[in-house]
Amino acid sequence: MTHSDGELYRRGSETLLASWEEIARGAEGAALHRLSGVAAAVFPNTPERTFYNNALLVRDLGPSARSTAVDVMQAVYAAAGIDGYAAWVHESDEAMRAELADRGYSHNETTRAMGMTLPDAALIPSDIDLGPAEWSDYVDFLESLGVPEGLLRGTDPDAFHLLAARLDGENVAVGLAYGHDGDCGVFNVTTVEAARRKGLGAALTLRLLIDARSRGCTTASLQSTPMAENVYSAIGFRDLGRIYEYGPATI
Repeated sequence: MTHSDGELYRRGSETLLASWEEIARGAEGAALHRLSGVAAAVFPNTPERTFYNNALLVRDLGPSARSTAVDVMQAVYAAAGIDGYAAWVHESDEAMRAELADRGYSHNETTRAMGMTLPDAALIPSDIDLGPAEWSDYVDFLESLGVPEGLLRGTDPDAFHLLAARLDGENVAVGLAYGHDGDCGVFNVTTVEAARRKGLGAALTLRLLIDARSRGCTTASLQSTPMAENVYSAIGFRDLGRIYEYGPATI
C-alpha cells in the first residue's frame, strides 16, 4: 500500500503530538492541550521548558477558526506563564502565516516534514555497530552535547525505541523511534561532531525503520533539518513540505 502525501503528513503529525504527550507525562506540570485548531505542548518547568513548548496549528482553517486557534494557543501559554514558544505552521498555509505575522510573530526556524510508506520487503541493514542503549546513557549523551542537565530523565524509557551507534565501543550517535497507530516517528538522530560523515545517522535511521516494520508499522515520519534532508531522501523519505516555526513578539 502506498500512502498519499496528505495521509503521510496527517499520520506523522499525530505521531509527533503523541510523542510530545508521552514526554509530558514525565515532566512536572506538563501536558499536551488539544484545543480548537491547535495542539499545544505546555512545559512550564525546566529543563524541558527550553525545548518542548511547541504548538502545531491545523492547516487550512477558515478565518474565524484561524483566529480562534491563535487566541487559544496564546491563552494556554499565558496561563502557564510561558512567553517563549514555537507555533508550527505548514508552508502551504499562507493564511495562517499571515495571521501570525499580523500579530507580531516572527519566523525563527524551518524544518521539513518527511514521510514514507515502509516497504513489505526487508530493508537492507547496515554493518555499522548498532544496538540498544540504556536510557540513562542516552540522557548522559545529550548532556555531553550541551543540553540542560536532567532533560528527559523523567521520560518512560519503555515508551521509545532507543538505538546507539558505536565506534571503538563508545556511543557516538543516537536515535529514537516512537510508534503511534502504525506510524514510526523518528526523532533526535544525533551524531557527535568527530564521528560525522561516516553514515551513522543513516544507519541508525535505517535500523529504526527495519525494527518498526517488524513491529507492524506501515509508515514512518520525521522532521528534518536542512543538513539532513538528502540523507533521509536517499533512504526513501518523501518531502511533505516545510514547517515554519514562529515565535511570539517579545517586549
